[in-house]
Amino acid sequence: MGHPIKPYMFKQVYLFICKTKAMRYILLLLFYCFSCSSDQPIQPISNNAYRVVRTVTYQNTNVQVIIDKPTNNEVDVLITYHGTVQSDAMVLNAAENTLNQFKKILERTDMMLVSVAHPQLNILFGDNIVQAEAALLWVKHKASEELGITIKKIFLAGHSQGGYLVTRLNTMHATNGVIANAPGPLNLVYRCGLEEIGQAPPTYACNRLKIEYGTTTANSNAYMQRSLLNFTNGFQSDILFVQGLNDSAIQMHSWPVFKQDVLQCTNCQNTQFVEIPGAGHTALFENQTAKNKFNQFIQSL
Repeated sequence: MGHPIKPYMFKQVYLFICKTKAMRYILLLLFYCFSCSSDQPIQPISNNAYRVVRTVTYQNTNVQVIIDKPTNNEVDVLITYHGTVQSDAMVLNAAENTLNQFKKILERTDMMLVSVAHPQLNILFGDNIVQAEAALLWVKHKASEELGITIKKIFLAGHSQGGYLVTRLNTMHATNGVIANAPGPLNLVYRCGLEEIGQAPPTYACNRLKIEYGTTTANSNAYMQRSLLNFTNGFQSDILFVQGLNDSAIQMHSWPVFKQDVLQCTNCQNTQFVEIPGAGHTALFENQTAKNKFNQFIQSL
């Protein structure tokens, strides 16, 4: 015969059943809550317009950006890239100035702008394409979730060295469109060669390249590989180039060759050139024809 059931055992069984039911209830409740939350839209950081400096990361590459968000939470995005500065301590100011310049000429008020503070010193010229690309890919793949917004179209815009970067990025990733104002340097062999013979003031970029590769005469191929003339095909998106024809002699020396190479591209999306007589390096921000073309280009895509 088995052992007799004693009164205290009924109490233990009763507590076990109660605890088990409670645990099942809690688990079912948690499962229900998680299931519901996964279907809920991501809440935006703010329904209001704001401007904020933020360090973003994509695949272990960090870069600072300035985010200028409108009131709406479904946005097209314009990612902007600044020109050359003399110190990395100045890149954030350069990014803000570039954001302001593009925002000033942009006719739409419903676009979010993301201005990239890409580094320039302590690296070889062109190596900041890594940070430039990281910012683009963060916007494409992570910004919607991190900011709690819906991103629709993405455009790139750059001035001077920023124009160099967006042109290169257009050979790497598809977007909805790219605008490059006075992109360059176009030909580092020519540019740095003038510095070597004292016909142009020395620059940090050419000095670093000389330390790494030697002179342009000794190793011209290394300089040309980093020149924008080496990135004139394979454009994955429509691109608009704006160039003031009264820009510096160094820029204008190689501009006709660059333009011809791009127009001869057989594996590029649509390319447009707007050349402004009498305008200089900042033609896009000063000339009304250039401003109109800029806005028409964005609205057409």
